[in-house]
Amino acid sequence: MLLCSIFFLLLSNSLSYRRDITIFYSRIGVIILLYCIYFSYNNLFITYLDTGIGLFGGLFVTSSITQTFHILIFIISLLILNLTGFYPRKVWSNKYSTFYKLVFTKLNLFISNIINKKGEQYTILEYTLILLFVVTGSVLLLSSSDLVSIFLSIELQSYGLYLLCTIYRNSESSTSSGLTYFLLGGLASCFILLGIGLIYANSGTTYLDNFYILTNLSNIIQEQQDNITYWYISTYVPYCLLLISVGFLFKISAAPFHFWSPDVYDGIPTIVTTFVAIVAKISILIILLQLVHYTNNVYISFEYTWTFSLLVSSFLSLIIGTILGLTQFRIKRLYAYSTISHIGFLLLALSINSVESIQSFIFYLIQYSLSNLNAFMILIGIGYTLYFYINKNINYSNLLDKNNSPIQLISQIKGYFYINHILALSLAITIFSFAGIPPLMGFFAKQMILSAALQDGFIFLALIAIITSVISAVYYLNIVKIMFFDLHSYQFGLGSLNIKIPALILRKNSVIDKIYFKSDISLSSPLAITISILTLIILLFMFMPDQWLHMSNILAIILFMPCNTI
Repeated sequence: MLLCSIFFLLLSNSLSYRRDITIFYSRIGVIILLYCIYFSYNNLFITYLDTGIGLFGGLFVTSSITQTFHILIFIISLLILNLTGFYPRKVWSNKYSTFYKLVFTKLNLFISNIINKKGEQYTILEYTLILLFVVTGSVLLLSSSDLVSIFLSIELQSYGLYLLCTIYRNSESSTSSGLTYFLLGGLASCFILLGIGLIYANSGTTYLDNFYILTNLSNIIQEQQDNITYWYISTYVPYCLLLISVGFLFKISAAPFHFWSPDVYDGIPTIVTTFVAIVAKISILIILLQLVHYTNNVYISFEYTWTFSLLVSSFLSLIIGTILGLTQFRIKRLYAYSTISHIGFLLLALSINSVESIQSFIFYLIQYSLSNLNAFMILIGIGYTLYFYINKNINYSNLLDKNNSPIQLISQIKGYFYINHILALSLAITIFSFAGIPPLMGFFAKQMILSAALQDGFIFLALIAIITSVISAVYYLNIVKIMFFDLHSYQFGLGSLNIKIPALILRKNSVIDKIYFKSDISLSSPLAITISILTLIILLFMFMPDQWLHMSNILAIILFMPCNTI
């Protein structure tokens, strides 16, 4: 479905002469992703009790874990496409809100510089096409069961992300950040390719199943003092896996390979940041989960397995993401360091590799993806609502790329509660969930990971995770304090003129009425409904935990089932 859709979008792009129909392409992308969700949901029941079904000679595999995260990626991509599939703002008039007048009356807004302010994403025809390429790469990466298909899928995903970051032709910061992402992403791909090449050179196979069998047999034979096999397993395999994991940690911006993410997140437009910060990480973390699960008994030395490197990265991510986040005054850089800190929690659960830890890993990844999506969508929504407000602060007027990233500084949301109560409350709930404050969704996710860590004896890292969570609450609560307890300096309209926006009511091309809008301008329904649903999920999770927890528990048990049956 995705490949056919990409082909037809390519054909329609090549034959199109209009550049103002990108909004319809986004709606087509939404329909495509809806069908993909339905298709993956049906396949979920086919593979429910199986360990997986091989496809294309073993290059790919479909299982309940891959299909579940396919659905998650499709849902997140669909919600992100909603940002460009509909107009960002709407106006409301009680006089013309009846069904009859909505259908048979034509309302024509007066076009001015204020009402027409919008981001460049509404003029880019290729936006949906490139986004579908990235989704295709993510889906193929999730299902990969061969080293070659892993590398090709991750490059398909990465190339789409590079293009998406630099496609904003009028944005100097976007181009600069996209080139940074491209150069460092290429370096990360070199590490992955080097590790894959060494594995193939020394084992003669690229199939992950064969590789897992070789490593497990080598560990069994190692106990019988087979020097040749012992030399192979102790010399090559751990360091090959370390090289591959370094490339993966680059891609997901885990410390100490995190240095590119704050600059890239801050420089690219906010809508693209939303996609890069979420979708690019899900597929890599799931393929890393399977790699760790089946090779966790490969030892670097007599005491430590190769997954000890992930524990080190988890420790550094928790420390760096928390400490450096305290000094940030740009909100997307703060989101970047927050992501690094949460990656530390995910890597901690990944390294433990027990049924409880994998359950907490799956649940944490799903809830954080939804919470992060909500945080970025609220940031975009705040930017849309402030398009009609003027702030004479020279620091705000000199911001680069204001049309594509209207909210860049934390001080820009000062006193925002007095402008839009509901959106401010939604952001506060999401931030409290990031901080792990009960009874929100993020608290249960952190509690599950800490419980798994303590149960398996990782007391020091659990203590570090608790301390860093408390410290990170400082910059989370600072956002809430600025938003609720400080006064804003915004004025509606153009300064003291406080203008109203006129609209002409037409019937058969003749003007029959004229109305004015001042305070009736709000977010469009698709954006407002999406933010409302995500916020309610975060807020009311304690009343509906069974389905989420049962799903993550079943997926964790299925992952461990082959080991138990063997």
